[in-house]
Amino acid sequence: MTADDSFSRLEDDDYPAYTMGRAAEMLNTTQGFLRAIGEARLITPLRSAGGHRRYSRYQLRIAARARELVDGGTPIEAACRIVILEDQLEEAQRINAEHHRDIKPGTTAPAA
Repeated sequence: MTADDSFSRLEDDDYPAYTMGRAAEMLNTTQGFLRAIGEARLITPLRSAGGHRRYSRYQLRIAARARELVDGGTPIEAACRIVILEDQLEEAQRINAEHHRDIKPGTTAPAA
């Protein structure tokens, strides 16, 4: 592995760079909260060779959104479901926008 490979990982949102302790510290939450959202299947941390949980920046952003909802009084299971639905809606909107860009002006969308 070269130094360039190591630095490129730092920019990768999906690279599992953060231990559970560091992730909890960054989110100002507990390790129990991270375990709970894992059990609710909101995020699935990767495991190190020693079996320790590792989190990516993308997963930390998702966890932070769930924490906002929980801090606002939403039960954890409901917060996780909301975050999942928000993510699905965002993806559907992105796909829809791509679809509309692909349709030329004055034409109709192909029949499904």
